[in-house]
Amino acid sequence: MGNISKPLAEELIAKGHSITVISSDPEKQSAIEALGAEAAIGTVENAAFLDQTFTGADAVYCMSPPNFTAADQFAYYEKLGTSYADAIEKSGIKRVIYLSSYGAHLPLGTGFIKGSYKTEKILNAVPGINLTHIRPTYFYYNLFAFIKMIKTAGFIAAVYGDEDKLALVSPRDIAAVIAEEIVEVDNPKKVRYVASDDSTCDEIASVLGEAIGMPDLKWKTLSLEQMMQSLLQNGMPENIAFNYTELGLATRSGILREDYEQNKPAFGKVKLEEFAKEFAVVYNKQ
Repeated sequence: MGNISKPLAEELIAKGHSITVISSDPEKQSAIEALGAEAAIGTVENAAFLDQTFTGADAVYCMSPPNFTAADQFAYYEKLGTSYADAIEKSGIKRVIYLSSYGAHLPLGTGFIKGSYKTEKILNAVPGINLTHIRPTYFYYNLFAFIKMIKTAGFIAAVYGDEDKLALVSPRDIAAVIAEEIVEVDNPKKVRYVASDDSTCDEIASVLGEAIGMPDLKWKTLSLEQMMQSLLQNGMPENIAFNYTELGLATRSGILREDYEQNKPAFGKVKLEEFAKEFAVVYNKQ
């Protein structure tokens, strides 16, 4: 199970709810059942499977599993969104939670997050449901991707950095918010942001550096050309590299967090310093 789905399932089960967890991997069935949940093995791209699984439920939590092998990322998001919408309408379910992203208020200029914008619009068109879009910020665990760079180059670098700000979030805090919202039927929010902490890239590098014994660790800002060249040289397909870089540029310019700034949530429990301890464990194992 995923970084969000597992703690979410554990919390809901602990509170006495009966839940079904969807997985495309039959090997995960026993782990799901060990939690006390029912396993539904199938693909979320199959609306008929979703309709059958959703029928009789009080609420449903939907997310779009990453699929970086898809030739057209946005066609993939549209297919999943349409599959969810069809199944929600046919099953008659009324309470729907969708895991979106900050930046999903924008139709363009945000890389992969344009897929979340599209899916939000598809689900918004489903009549008669109480729908909440959960918009988490920058996942802490994305920082693990920089471990190899730190070990080989001695610094962090991306198309954003230095004094650019990142609103950071833990999957545990996202799960806690979804657990609250999934049982809210009287006055659900249309959009709810989730964040755990907020720091500049320089501050993040300093905290992570202290945790791994590199107190002078820096986070450098690359140009668009440098970033694209680095990604392509490391074998990333051009369309993926472009969307990854566009997302980074949206972070640097600040447009990614424009709506978040107007609707800031209370921070969750997992602060940067706590995550840094987890980062150090992973760093030392690689």
